[in-house]
Amino acid sequence: MVARKEESMSEIITKKIEVMESIYSKNEKSAAEFNKRLSERNIFCTNIMGAPGAGKTSLLIKIIEKINAPVYVIEGDIESDIDAKKLETLGIKTVQINTGGACHLDAPVVENAFDGTDFKNGFLFIENIGNLVCPAEFMIGEHIKLLISSITEGSDKPYKYPLAFEKANLILLNKYDLSNYIDFDWEFFISGVKKLNPSAPVFKVSGKTEQGVDEVAEWLNNKARSVIK
Repeated sequence: MVARKEESMSEIITKKIEVMESIYSKNEKSAAEFNKRLSERNIFCTNIMGAPGAGKTSLLIKIIEKINAPVYVIEGDIESDIDAKKLETLGIKTVQINTGGACHLDAPVVENAFDGTDFKNGFLFIENIGNLVCPAEFMIGEHIKLLISSITEGSDKPYKYPLAFEKANLILLNKYDLSNYIDFDWEFFISGVKKLNPSAPVFKVSGKTEQGVDEVAEWLNNKARSVIK
C-alpha cells in the first residue's frame, strides 16, 4: 500500500501558468468605452479624489460657481446622500452612488449611474469615495484626475500615499487659510509631489475664503475646451 502511494505521488505534475492579463483590464476597457461616450456627449469628466475631511464637496461647490458651462455631479459615498442633497439644493444635477462598503468607485458602477441621465455639453465631476489608496488605482471614464489634499492632513501625504499624487493631473492643497495655525511644511510637501509628478500643477486653495479657486476654474475651463464644443 505504501509503495502504491509513493508511485501515485510521483505521477503528480505541477505546472506554473502565467496570467498575463491585468486584473484591472476589464475595468480599464469599460472606462475607455465610457470615456468615449462622455466625449461624444461633449462632457469633460473629472475624477475627484481625496481623503475624508479634505473638503472635497465644499471646494467643489466653489469651483462649480466659476465654471463656464453646465455642471453635473456623480457623488460617491459608502453610505448617506448628505453631499448630494447639498448639491441639489444649489440647483446642481446630482446622482448618488452608495457602495455599501466598497472603498472606491469603478467604471461599470459609474456608467450605470450615468445611464438614463440627460447630461451633455458640460462638466461632469465624479466625487470618489474618501480614500487616498484605492480610487487612484481605478479609471472610471475620466479625462483627468483631480486630487484634493489639505494642510490639516499633514505635509507627509505624498510620501505615505504616493500613487494618488503620481496619478493626479491636478493637485489642490485645500484649507490654506489655516496656514498660520497649522504646522505644515510646504517645501517638504511640494518636494514629495514633484518627485512623483513633476508635471501636475499644484494650487494652494481654500474652500472657505475662495483663495485660488479662480485659477483652478480657469485651468479646468481651458483643459475642457478640447472636449466641450
